[in-house]
Amino acid sequence: MRKRADGWSRRLLLQGMIYLLCGLSLVLPGPVFAQETIVVTAEGLADPNADTYARDKGLLIDDLRRDARRQAIEKAVGVFVEGSTLVENYVLINDRVLSESKGLIKRVIKESKPWLGEDGFVHMLVKAEVYLGGVEEALKTMSRQSRISYIREYGNPRISVAVLAQDADRGSRQTRSDIAENLLKERISAFGYRVWSEDVTQALKTEMMESSALSNQTQTTVSVSHLKAADFSIIGRVRFDVREVRLSSSGIRLKKHLITSWTVKCVNNNTGEEIYFNNKIPRHNSWPTEDQALEDVGRMIGQEFSKDFFESHLVQPSHLFELRVIGLPSYDIGVLLKKEMIGLRPFLDVSLRNYSTHGLTSYEVNFAGGQDSFAQTINSAVIIPLNAKFGSEVFSVDTLARDVVTLVFQSDKNEQELVSEFNSKPPAALADASPARIAHVARNEATLKKVEMINPDAVAFLTEQRDGGSNAAVINEINNF
Repeated sequence: MRKRADGWSRRLLLQGMIYLLCGLSLVLPGPVFAQETIVVTAEGLADPNADTYARDKGLLIDDLRRDARRQAIEKAVGVFVEGSTLVENYVLINDRVLSESKGLIKRVIKESKPWLGEDGFVHMLVKAEVYLGGVEEALKTMSRQSRISYIREYGNPRISVAVLAQDADRGSRQTRSDIAENLLKERISAFGYRVWSEDVTQALKTEMMESSALSNQTQTTVSVSHLKAADFSIIGRVRFDVREVRLSSSGIRLKKHLITSWTVKCVNNNTGEEIYFNNKIPRHNSWPTEDQALEDVGRMIGQEFSKDFFESHLVQPSHLFELRVIGLPSYDIGVLLKKEMIGLRPFLDVSLRNYSTHGLTSYEVNFAGGQDSFAQTINSAVIIPLNAKFGSEVFSVDTLARDVVTLVFQSDKNEQELVSEFNSKPPAALADASPARIAHVARNEATLKKVEMINPDAVAFLTEQRDGGSNAAVINEINNF
């Protein structure tokens, strides 16, 4: 036994030496996050005019790289947390989640060279692979400790159920089983989810559309569009074989119901994907009545699903969209707009796909969320920050289709003037940033003045806090909160 222990010691020592020689760190057992990852592109900022950096230029690069990685994690946080919630609770989320870049970033795929922009900031772009499960777990831990829920509500999905029975007497005809369905509904309701009736929803839609057509009521038509189908549909099918058995002792003839097979599938109605399916062939089971058999089948189908099953399929970390912009005067302007969008929180990644001299520029956008949230977010998290940067309504929404959003860009300025505005004004991402975020990256009066043009409320808050002490004291207070 001693010899084996010594062997393990030598093996660990040798492994440690190999790690050190390869420039790797020896990782001891610790918390293991879920291995699902998400690739994020983000922009880091630093204020080169801060007094701290005058004494140590190396610290500037360290802080710039740290901010870029923090922004990568912030974008992953956006998968689970609404943008407004993140801004309102930035200090707490930053302290508990964003600062943990070493544990939450699996690897940095690409990192740009730092550059000093005309806006006064030093910039760095980073593409990183982030542990999505680790971010979620950190948020849940923080939520429990703070007794506040920050997790985005993917929950409370709408689930419809249908259990169809068929036997030789029915032929090809199938009948619904209320007994099996009610047991299944009871299990779903116990999870805290909503049981949805597809039949009633469709009937309401038909009734309201007929009413709208007769009275030409636009509001009714809008209401109809908000009658949602179920998020998930569980469909079970049961096949019976009814046999007659004669009791030898009394001669009485009894019917026995045998289930020859039952199948179950679950469909995600948001995507059309069959996310679960299974077949069962029960052995040596029979029931005196069909109702008793269906009662047991309802329980067995319910056992196929857990509370986490639906949530795991509802959470879609990202969704690809095509973002078209009409009216950009040149390819260079298109590239500068891409850089702005990389900094915006909801965009995990942005690729410039096409530019035409006719003024149509096409981007592929990887958005943190699904289709519904994209439509809701495009104005608040994209249009408003971009317009704040330019100080006027230069961007507006033209069309919103299923996976394609078209924006219109209108400006009286020439290309040279537009390039100057893109480069000299602070990044649009700071337009909806929290005061704490701005305090991290704008540490000089001149830089704060520039940021004030696009985010006056946040800078006013910082100024108000500073009246009770120096800006450095405010920053220190926020950092140590």
